[in-house]
This record gives sequence, C-alpha cells and structure tokens, in this order.
Amino acid sequence: MKYDVAIIGGGPVGNYLADLLAGEFNIALIEAKTSFGGKACTGIIGAESYEKLNLPREAILNEFTGAVFYSRIQSFEIKRKTPQAYIVDRKVLEKSLAERAIKKGAEYYMGTKFLGFKNGKALVQRFNERFEIEADFYVGADGVSSKVAQEIGAKTEAEFLSGYEVEVVGEFPRKDFVEVWVNKDINDEFFMWVAPVNESLARIGTFGSYDVLMRFLRLKLLNETKIIEIKAGNVGLGFRKPWVKGNVALLGDAALQIKPLTAGGIVYGMLCAHALRHAIRKNDLSIYEKLCGDIKKQIAFGLRVRRLFKALDQEKIEKLFEILSSKEAIDVIENYADFDDHRKTITALVKQPRLLAKALRITPMLLRYLV
Repeated sequence: MKYDVAIIGGGPVGNYLADLLAGEFNIALIEAKTSFGGKACTGIIGAESYEKLNLPREAILNEFTGAVFYSRIQSFEIKRKTPQAYIVDRKVLEKSLAERAIKKGAEYYMGTKFLGFKNGKALVQRFNERFEIEADFYVGADGVSSKVAQEIGAKTEAEFLSGYEVEVVGEFPRKDFVEVWVNKDINDEFFMWVAPVNESLARIGTFGSYDVLMRFLRLKLLNETKIIEIKAGNVGLGFRKPWVKGNVALLGDAALQIKPLTAGGIVYGMLCAHALRHAIRKNDLSIYEKLCGDIKKQIAFGLRVRRLFKALDQEKIEKLFEILSSKEAIDVIENYADFDDHRKTITALVKQPRLLAKALRITPMLLRYLV
C-alpha cells in the first residue's frame, strides 16, 4: 500500500490535515481508536478562527459572547455583541472532518496502531494483523505522547499537567458566558473553568488533580452525583524539537503546538496544518517550521506569561484583578482581545501607560516575563 502522505493520528488536527490534503494527494490516516472523540477536551474554539478554518457548523453546541473572571474575592466581566467563541462536540467535529476527507478520496485505517518505522515504512497493527503502509511523507498527529516523535528522536522541554473535566447537570442561566476562576487557594497549578453547553449542562474542569476539581464543584454548589461524564488527559506546555526529520513531520499536540495559557491546541495545530500542506506541495518539509514561526512566538510568549502566573501569589493576583476590573482595562480587552492570540491581548494591555505603571507597582518582575 503506497500513499503520498500517511497521517498517524485521527484527532481534530489529523483529520483537518487529511481534509486539506485529500483530493490533491493520496492520503492514508491511521487511528488507533475505533471511533472518534472521547479525549478530555473542553472544545472551545474562537469564533473568528472557526470561520476562517472552515470548520463544520454541525459540531457547534453553544456560542459564547463573553466571560466572567473570578478571583478569590472579586470578579469582572468581558462581553461583546457577537459570538467570540464556540463550544463544540469533539466527536462530531472529528467525524465530520473525516467524512469530508474520505469523500475526497482519503483512506482511513481505524483501530490501527502505529508500531514504528521499518525500512522507511510505517509498521501498523489492526487487531492481530500486522502490515506496512508506505508513503512519501509521514505526519505524526498522534498526541502529546507521540510515538512518531519518539521514533524520530524528538527532544521535549515541557511542563506536563494532568487535566480533568466533567459534564455536570445544574443551572447555568447565562449560557453565553464562560466562567474563569483564578484562585491559588484552590488550585495553584492552573485556573478552573465553567463552560455551559446549555442552560442545564456545563463542562467544568481544570489541570492539577481530580480532588481539586471536586473541591471546585463544591464551591460552585454542584453535586458530585449530578456528573454525567468524566474525562481525563495530559497536556505538555513547552517545545518539542525537531518538528521535522527526513520525510517525517510532527503536527498538533505531537509537536506541542499548544497554547500555554489555556492548554488548547486545536487552532494552533490547524494553522500549522496549512503550513504543512504548503511544505508538502513544495516537496520540502524543511520549510514547515519556518512557516509556523508566528505560532512558535505565540507559544514562547505564553510560556513566559505562564511562568509569571506561577511566580505570583494570590495576594498579587487580587491586586492585578483590581487593575483588570477597571473601566480602562475592560475597554482595552473588549476592543483588542483576540480569543486565539493571547500575545495581542496582553500586549494591548501593557501598552497602556497607566495600566502598566499600576501593574509594575504590584510586580516589578512583570516586564522580565513579558518582554
């Protein structure tokens, strides 16, 4: 079996790449699972990115026009008139992208595990059968614990976190608002989130431990017995190098194309899929990483902000919340914030002299992390 491109991993980014390439190239997609979805993923994607990437409308479950940010003792709200983000059904998203790709001629090998490379071919196993798949190019889109990355000897410099999320039944009257909770007394590793699917169902999660998540649920006066789904997974915040070796490229979570501030990887991975398609068209994978240069800068910036967050205690976070809840800061965020471009949002804030001066009085090390 010979293909132009073999994609290893059928998550949202692997399926998206298959859809981009199918019809122009002979595509094989190898997926270890027997069905799509199932991984821990809140599935919030910026509305602007969703439209630009031409993602399937049928996967959208709810639209968000704003967010409420909570610290231990205060809060502020950001809102706009139009939807800023969508929450999606991950299974529908992946399956719809796969259907698109297959209709264009891509061939899918579901329930097929990638074992490694042998004589330039991908050795795979489906149930008790082992066989080889040959391609001109191979793409590892097989997640944070990428077997393809191991095969090409990629090195990882990253912070790994365990994530937990539940779908819980309750009352969520403001279904068009996401809640973001920053309280190190509950969780000093990450923030907590509440993302309504509708008025009576929400996805609630964090990174850290399951006990932390249960503590947060109790704070929200939500009963553990109202949970209808529990998901868990790992994320890597950092860099994996190289993304390319010979005729093999890494994509999405396998390349750690993940936002360090929110741990979301769908948009970064899909943007890099466009860069990878261009490199494949040029028959030159060596240009792929350069084409993803802006994504690398976004990740590097996000990692610096993450280090700042880890260095702050809750008292300083409360003081920063006082600044962010001011009319001046809210106006800046509402006018300049970009859901998928954290550097743009934070840069717009620090460019305001009065806001920057106030922030520096709270934490003089701010510029060291952000510049």
